Formats: sequence, structure tokens, C-alpha cells
Amino acid sequence: MICCYQIGLGGVVSTAKPSVFRAEHPMAPGLSSDRSISGGGALSPRRDLVFVVNPRGANGRTGKEWKKLLPYLRSRLDADCNICESLTSGPSHAIDITREAIREGADAVIAVGGDGTLHEVVNGFFWAGKTVSSHNRESAHSTALGVIPLGTGSDFARTFGWKNDPHEAIERIVIGIRSRIDIGVISGESGESHYFLNVADIHLSAKAGYYASRYKRFGNLCYVIGALQAFMGHKNQDLKIKVNEGEWQEYSQVTALCIGNAKYFGGGVKITPNADPHNGNFEVVILQDFKWYDFILKLHKLYSGTHLSVKNVTSRSVHSIEVEDISGSGSIFVQSDGEHLGFLPRKFCILPAAIEMIY
Repeated sequence: MICCYQIGLGGVVSTAKPSVFRAEHPMAPGLSSDRSISGGGALSPRRDLVFVVNPRGANGRTGKEWKKLLPYLRSRLDADCNICESLTSGPSHAIDITREAIREGADAVIAVGGDGTLHEVVNGFFWAGKTVSSHNRESAHSTALGVIPLGTGSDFARTFGWKNDPHEAIERIVIGIRSRIDIGVISGESGESHYFLNVADIHLSAKAGYYASRYKRFGNLCYVIGALQAFMGHKNQDLKIKVNEGEWQEYSQVTALCIGNAKYFGGGVKITPNADPHNGNFEVVILQDFKWYDFILKLHKLYSGTHLSVKNVTSRSVHSIEVEDISGSGSIFVQSDGEHLGFLPRKFCILPAAIEMIY
């Protein structure tokens, strides 16, 4: 349920209304479309800020922290805002909430939680290969993306030097500076598109992320456990890669291939240190012929982002990349923003300046 808190001279009033959204398929409950009465009896529009919260995130810590945060959030927002709270009830719910919020003209959708919640919210900005738009065709603004990091990893926030501090994030929302950012889109044999904000990766790191997701109850330690489990029985693989619609090239003994729209993944590993979500390109980093002890010896370089000078590490800037498994085994893991997406083959393309983000 989405609950809107109107902030005005009379204090905070909770409102809840059924949806007025006419969906092609079932969507989340609706948003408030209230208008406040200003001095002189004139109607003035109120900005809806929709906060998408995963209450079970970080072993329930996200829900508890959010409850503590709400009074401060109300106190900091201007009198022309509605705080619209929506608690997710399961996988993909944040996608539906976001689409509905945009279609009903929300000023911003703010992901409250970790990279998983943020990932779903970003996917909610798109539908059937296109960006979602407001029902109000005369609307002069687009819905912006915001984030209050309260999750396990919060890797995307690191690219901008943001601390894992919700009060600092609220101040960014209050100030409301916006800038358009790039989004990555992934397509496979099924033709269905999937979107990512941060880093997509292939093979060992993706497999480690898949296993790490099972141990989120251990906090950042889940990444260590996931990596150890991924190394068991791991074999480097030969891959076929096509960059920027060019010719296919073979890369032997690939350990991991990372496609960065931003810089960090895996709880603070600066894997694509030159990535910038404003420049219209991915940074692709390929690790070849790495052994388990290479990661131990070079781990400090991976965390600091100085690994590009290491032997068997290559980096390049691209706007599209296709990756296939030469062996055709269908067992090479793919993930984006820490979410398991299946297996190769896949194509990755950049969508420059695709959505607005609050900084």
C-alpha cells in the first residue's frame, strides 16, 4: 500500500487512495493525487515523492531504519510535498510501484534500501523497451530517480562518494539537484530487455554474486562467502566478444568480464574505475587466466581500482558489447547490479542520459 503524508501548516495527515491508474496488467495500489489549498483558496499542485522501501532488506534493518527516519524526512521537506510511502511485498513489486508512480505523475521515485531495491526501481522506469511516461501528456517534467542507501552493499552510491548515511541522502532530496544519467540495457535470446544502473558482470564474479545473495544475513561477509563458493570447481572459459557492432573476437581463459556504468560492485570492489554514468559509454574490464591465489595477492588492487595495470587485465570504453560462450555450455553466469539474470549469450547497450537522478 502507498501511503501519502501531506505536509502543511496543520501538521502531517496520512491519506491513502485507490489507484486511478489504468494498467495493461495488474499493478501496485495507487498514489494520492491530492491538491492542497493555499492562501486565497487557489489550488496549487503538491509534489508527490514516492519512497519505495523494502522492509525486509538487510535482515529487516531497512524497515526499522525507515521508521526512525520518517519523522526527520517530514521535518525536512517543504510544505508543497506529499511523502508517499510504499512498502514492497516481494520480488519485482518495486518495479510495479515505480511504473505506476511515473504514470501518475510523481515528481520523484526514491529507492530506500540496497542495490537490489535500486535495481528494481530503475527497471520500473522502463516498459516494453521504452521509458515510462506520465498519463498527463502536458506534464512539463519527468519523474526523477532518488536513493536513500540503507542496504548491504549500496555500491552505486560509492561512485559519487555518497556515504551510507540516510540523513545525508535526505538533504540531497531536499536540495533536489538533478542530472540525467546513462542506463545499461541487456537483451538475450528471448528478446526481453533488462536494465541496470551500476555494473553487469559475467562468469566468476557473477557466480560469486549469485551465491552471495544466499548469505545476505551475514552483511558484507556474504561477498566473501559467495566468492569462496564460486571458486569451487571454477574453470576459466573462452568467450567470443563483439564490441560496438564490429567483428567477433575470441578471448581465451576469461575469468570474469565486467561492464561498468558506474565504478563499484561486490561490497566496495572498484572494478571499473574509469566508468562514469554521464559519459555515454561503458567501461569493460576483462580478467583472463586468473587463479584463486591471484585474487588473494591482488585483492587490494581490485578494491582500490589500481588493477588495470595488472597482467592479464584489459580495459576499454564501449557503447555496446555482445558476449557468447564458445563452448556453448549455457553455464556462464550473468548478473547485473547483483541480480542473477541467467546465462550467456547476452548483448549490453548503453542508453545515454536515459533518466534524471537527484544528486
